Amino acid sequence: MRILGADHHKALASRNNLAGAYESAGDLGRAIPLYEQTLNSAVRTLGEDNPSTVAYRYNLASTQHAVGNLSPAIQLFERTLDDMERLWGEDNPNTLICRDMLAFTHYAADNLGLAVRLFQRNLRERERMCGDDHLDTLASRNNLANAYESAGALDLADSLYERTLRDAMRTVGEEHPLTKTVAANLHSLRPLGPSEE
Repeated sequence: MRILGADHHKALASRNNLAGAYESAGDLGRAIPLYEQTLNSAVRTLGEDNPSTVAYRYNLASTQHAVGNLSPAIQLFERTLDDMERLWGEDNPNTLICRDMLAFTHYAADNLGLAVRLFQRNLRERERMCGDDHLDTLASRNNLANAYESAGALDLADSLYERTLRDAMRTVGEEHPLTKTVAANLHSLRPLGPSEE
């Protein structure tokens, strides 16, 4: 940074990487200010639509989510998602990941209606792009079923968990972590059978 200057694109990338290292080490209190500084510098020097700026905003949003700062995370994810949809398209893999993260953040903030709509949209996109049996599609279906369950739409959740479990067992097998997760979700949703006296 001393040679290139604090706002040089390589310096920004280095600062972002350092923030990521702090995040990986669990030191989110040091990661967030670095992500904020990197984003502000990138907006000023690279512009709002630069792919690096969009990535830096996503990183900051993810870290805010991780520490439970849900309102700032939602605002950052919404802005990032708008930019990604506009710049790269609604079905770009990074756009889908960002939409999932926005849905998870709304879910964590108990905005279940918004979370359900975002998960529904991602599931439609993944079915269209990847097919019904792709692992990402199965994960998206499980996410939507979980949101349905939390929103009280238990019949929808049950049928979606059941379909996902059947497809996961057929495509990736019963020992796959996703299959086990879906099976546990379905088991916890369904009431236990009659108790033995």
